[in-house]
Amino acid sequence: MNSVILKAGTKYLVGLLLLVSVFMLLRGHNAPGGGFIGGLLGATGFVLYAIACGTAQARAALRLAPRTIAAAGLGVALASGAIAALAGEAFFTGQWLFLGAGETGKGLPISSVLLFDIGVYLVVFGAILTLVFALEEET
Repeated sequence: MNSVILKAGTKYLVGLLLLVSVFMLLRGHNAPGGGFIGGLLGATGFVLYAIACGTAQARAALRLAPRTIAAAGLGVALASGAIAALAGEAFFTGQWLFLGAGETGKGLPISSVLLFDIGVYLVVFGAILTLVFALEEET
């Protein structure tokens, strides 16, 4: 596509969509959202960029092969399940770590569920971009 307006607007929309996708990812295990929706929103930004500027520029902006991102996400998701197994519980049982927990016992809760959501985010992001880039390059 050769639209100057689309190319100029896309550069801002990609950043905005990535920001919203990370928000949805982090919001996910306490409210609607999560890794799947966040990954779709993030991939949408790069799909729009590929439509406006071409697949080669979108791949260059991504800096990593989409398949590599999806494979890394699968590894992260499996690692989140292994955390529970190493703790002696059932695979994928939620584990919690409270950062900065002092005498009160309260701190910033970090869970293996969030790690799983990050893995799902990366798998969806990489898989969608792999499919779309392949279809775009085929035509």
